Amino acid sequence: MEREKRNDMSFSRKRSFTFGAYGGSHFLVYSVDRFTCGDETRPESAEDNILDILDSPARDRKPFLPASSNQRDTELFEIIEKLQGSRIDEQRCEFPPPLKSQLLTIGGDLPLILPPSQGGYWVDPPLDRLVDVSPTSSHCGLDDSESYDIMERDGEAKIYQEFFSSRYHHSFTAVDPSLGPLVLSVCLEEEESKLRVILRMKECSLHGVFSASLFPNIPSAVELAKMLCDRVTVSKFEVVSYLKAPELITAFDEHRVSPNFKFGVLYQKDGQFTEEDILSNNEESEEFKELLSVLGETIQLQGFSGFRGGLDVCHGQTGSEAVFTSFHGREIMFHVATKLPFTEGDPQQLQRKRHIGNDIVALVYQDGQTPFLSDVIKSHFLHCFLVVRRIQDPEETGETAYQVSVTAREDVPPFGPVLPDPPIFRDRSLLREFLLTKLINAEISCYKAERFSRLELRTRSSLLESLQAELSTRSQCMMGDPSLSGSEGTRGATEGSGGFIENFKRAIRVRSHSFETLGVPRKTGGSASQKPKTEKDGESDKSPGPLPADSLGSAEIKDQASPQEETL
Repeated sequence: MEREKRNDMSFSRKRSFTFGAYGGSHFLVYSVDRFTCGDETRPESAEDNILDILDSPARDRKPFLPASSNQRDTELFEIIEKLQGSRIDEQRCEFPPPLKSQLLTIGGDLPLILPPSQGGYWVDPPLDRLVDVSPTSSHCGLDDSESYDIMERDGEAKIYQEFFSSRYHHSFTAVDPSLGPLVLSVCLEEEESKLRVILRMKECSLHGVFSASLFPNIPSAVELAKMLCDRVTVSKFEVVSYLKAPELITAFDEHRVSPNFKFGVLYQKDGQFTEEDILSNNEESEEFKELLSVLGETIQLQGFSGFRGGLDVCHGQTGSEAVFTSFHGREIMFHVATKLPFTEGDPQQLQRKRHIGNDIVALVYQDGQTPFLSDVIKSHFLHCFLVVRRIQDPEETGETAYQVSVTAREDVPPFGPVLPDPPIFRDRSLLREFLLTKLINAEISCYKAERFSRLELRTRSSLLESLQAELSTRSQCMMGDPSLSGSEGTRGATEGSGGFIENFKRAIRVRSHSFETLGVPRKTGGSASQKPKTEKDGESDKSPGPLPADSLGSAEIKDQASPQEETL
């Protein structure tokens, strides 16, 4: 009876023990429900026993919690172990789980490319086209009479040079309250009775051809400008009387025109899914060497005099060999990953990623059946990949066949030439023609993506503002404006390549300072202090230092001379 009385006098208490589990930011909480009685010595003894259990080695501990609590503890420690794992592994792409069931329905060989599970890329041909498709169900490639068309980045860039420079014409400048600086060029083609007009604005250049018979009198510059763009509100244009104005205008119009291109080339072995594995390949299979011979010629970089695409041709700091070719009047340099310097102990191979990560388009050769993940290479610049896989000829003729697929970010417009159905090539010359044309068109199309178009607009606006100010100032000097007399007037009248030309070069060289428009923070480390080197072959090279171990996007520098370097 006395014992039951003591039990009735008991009361419930709850104690919690908390100890750090991961860096002080996560805590493991154990709540222990105990019944204590009026005996003051028993609670202390019970608490001491629990603390002894917590402090004892793991092998000596005895479970004192329910099974459900132990299960929660196991799950928590698994989370802690994951948090303490390698962060770099968590940043890498994995096989998208939603696509596994899709692959099972395709049958046969795996596709060349898999889009990321979170989207953001398009793939051509899409996965659904690979279902129940026979490799011999359609034609392979084009007929001999057909050819591939190369896109022009700016189809109207050379109109001034072609139609205006050799004819008598006038140019005018103005600053519109809403549109900003304007540069207008007017040419009368008397032999064809045509009036040709170009209006340069920040967004674009507008070109129009009008029949002179439509006008009883030649329209004024304001009227011609409004005929091309009804948003023009300026009431007066100034005449450009500077004698070397055509040179400055030509330089502005053709600042986006370049015959040089550079592309990355990656070698993906069977079973390689990560960026580190792909960039760490050093050996080149005979099949990969054969594809390189299709793309171009292996040249020695030492003393090379052609377009070098940012590679070192003097000191061997970017390897000893590269692949180069000339294609329809264009020079192309390939940044082949296996030929770029390999750094022991660097899993990211930053010396290789420095070049390939700064390209806009890359070609991937697959030596096996492992698909390429669209976003496996982390880069703010790489927007498109062409993937090539050598396959067994489905017709078993003994000839080598190549399968091709394309992937690009979703804001990159589609571009030609169109992949054949099925996308298989057997003729080496036809494969070369297709790949090189597709690579060039891919880069030109990538410039229309949001990141590049934003940077391009900023660069064009700066150059146009500088051109308008230069033409206006030098024209007033030619007219003998007394307000511009002195050193500035003398300099403006005598120098033929200052002012706009210097601003033009500066805008091209220091575009890395505008990388916040690409979402790339400016570098503040030692590599940011490096200065541009002297120009060579129309290139403006900068040599950034080693990039941080995170994705290249946080430290990419557009350092290699290329169409995007020279013309953005």
